[in-house]
Amino acid sequence: MIYWHVFLAFFIPNIIGYGGGPATIPLIEAEVVGRYGWMSSQEFAETLALGNALPSPINTKMAGYIGYEVAGLSGAVIAVLATVVPSLLLMLGALGLLYRHRDSPRVKRMSQWVRPVVALMMAWLTWSFFSEGLANAGLIHTLIIGGMAAIALLRFNAHPAFVVMAALAYGGVFLG
Repeated sequence: MIYWHVFLAFFIPNIIGYGGGPATIPLIEAEVVGRYGWMSSQEFAETLALGNALPSPINTKMAGYIGYEVAGLSGAVIAVLATVVPSLLLMLGALGLLYRHRDSPRVKRMSQWVRPVVALMMAWLTWSFFSEGLANAGLIHTLIIGGMAAIALLRFNAHPAFVVMAALAYGGVFLG
């Protein structure tokens, strides 16, 4: 039964999460943390941070890791397949349909609504991580990490992977 739950935990977010990784991450968190309780919000945030620091799509890395933690090697394979196969099938079908109706005003309007919805979902996820950081690390550490990350990203155009690694190192030294 655990394999079926692992499959559903990644299949459902990836089948309904139009927009790729950023759109499905809050949905995966709802399944993994909220529905099944396999991780805490903090553990999910750490998994997301590590996944962002590594190359390749975030969802497959997270699926592999979480699937492995929950159900071993078979769980990792099932989670990755549940992540990749639906997205591939939906993408091929949607691209064919959108291409066929690319001049339709409805399709153009639909495409314009995708970005704001993804932005709102990412804002919710950010707020969730921020409040979790406040609860676990405290205001001072959260502001230091957030402020330094903002400076590194906006002022020095640092690669986000390096910013995530630096935040992990800070957390390991001062919060570990």
